[in-house]
Amino acid sequence: MALRDELKQAKPWKSLEEEASLNIARTYAILEHAMAQALKPHDITPTQYNVLRILRGAGDVGLCRNAVGERLVRRVPDVTRLLDRMEQLGLIARVRDGEDRRFVSTRLAPKGQEIVDRLDPEVCAIHRQHLGHLTESQLTQLIELLTAARGRMP
Repeated sequence: MALRDELKQAKPWKSLEEEASLNIARTYAILEHAMAQALKPHDITPTQYNVLRILRGAGDVGLCRNAVGERLVRRVPDVTRLLDRMEQLGLIARVRDGEDRRFVSTRLAPKGQEIVDRLDPEVCAIHRQHLGHLTESQLTQLIELLTAARGRMP
């Protein structure tokens, strides 16, 4: 169904760029809602899930706060506060380096590791449910187009 019909939009879009932007926003909203619903029983947000995935990928070494912030899919204004909340929930652990006490490494806590591992099949199912009807060629083209669009963004 075209976005115009989905939103019951009577007037034409001002431009193709506007229509494309709104299509991206609508698609993201649907994907984000599905993800939030899947994460709700685990009492974590999509951003917290993103942090857990980032830290799982970093392994035992962990990452500093800035590196976590740079890798987030959706930027947040205060990464420190986000990590503070996650530490209070027992999802992550922060450890000071022995040589340079200013350097704090953030790692997955066992509870965070268990949650992110347990969610893998459910998250894969969400991706399949929402995008599995597209062919491999269509998915590749979609990825390339979105990458190209982001390439001109600040």
